Amino acid sequence: MRRTMPAGPDGRRPLTAVRRARRPLAALLVAVALLLGVGAVPAYAEPNEGGTKKLRDALEATAKAHIEAKGRLDNSKARQKRLVGQLGALEVRLVELTAQVGEVAAQSYRLGRLTPTSMLLNSTSPETFLERAASLDLMAQRDGRRLRSLTEAREQARQAKIAIDTEVREQQKQLAVMAKKKKEAEAALAAVSSGGSGGFSGGNSASAKPAPRNSDGSWPSESCSVNDPTTSGCITPRTLNALKQTQAAGYKRHVSCYRSGGSGEHPKGRACDFSAATNGFEDRTATGGDKAYGDSLAAWHVRNASRLGVLYVIWYRQIWHPGTGWRAYGGSGSPAADHTNHVHLSMY
Repeated sequence: MRRTMPAGPDGRRPLTAVRRARRPLAALLVAVALLLGVGAVPAYAEPNEGGTKKLRDALEATAKAHIEAKGRLDNSKARQKRLVGQLGALEVRLVELTAQVGEVAAQSYRLGRLTPTSMLLNSTSPETFLERAASLDLMAQRDGRRLRSLTEAREQARQAKIAIDTEVREQQKQLAVMAKKKKEAEAALAAVSSGGSGGFSGGNSASAKPAPRNSDGSWPSESCSVNDPTTSGCITPRTLNALKQTQAAGYKRHVSCYRSGGSGEHPKGRACDFSAATNGFEDRTATGGDKAYGDSLAAWHVRNASRLGVLYVIWYRQIWHPGTGWRAYGGSGSPAADHTNHVHLSMY
């Protein structure tokens, strides 16, 4: 039989007794909450990712410059493709017009040049003369149009070739920019990277809904202007789209985006951390199913980078940068700094 602590002079039981009495109730409430999936609080609300401000600034600058140069390169290639198509059509037209003008020249050579005097001498009546004069006028107009069309087509072809050469030079320029930014990114990563790496498998579908772009294909400038559904802070519309598309693709474990203070993209509303563990950020390296989840998520973000506007992705001691691809990445040794307990996504 359980003993009951006697009440004190004021009629109240001692505090220790009250605490003991509450323990079974508290345990029951916790068990019910876990069964219902309520109050699943991550072990660590926000991972301390480490890294220096200099490194984060360099990654942002080089990734943005690479993306912008790649956009200009793609636009130039699209324009060149259209110009090549136009030039091909013009060259076909030139062949046709050249043949037509050649017929005119051959006819003039065989029959001689028709003049009003020759037509008058060869006419049997005034009516015949007028008919021949009208025919001569129509022929002259036709031949004149052919010659003008040939001249115009030649000029258009010349301009198209000049425009194509201009696009080729533009592409060479943007390729040089991309190569330069790749070297700068590699130099910035040298302190934390031992070189290239293999990346991750999974996330095979490039299924994300593309974020809005400008009419020229570039990314619009965005501020931290929409509510962050993962914190009490704000994120950019493009980051919100990336978050929603990630979750729509089936990656629905705990995520935290906005973070006040510090450098990098989190305070700007342009980064999210996706927990590998089911119940939130844990201070341990992901293994098994958690590791496979992170692998697939990181690969999915890379496959959809151009659709979402991804700057870079960090996961499990590797970093993906649009200019360098996957490279080794080392932090201070903790699961958060080495990104072995969460996938980091930075947005343009």
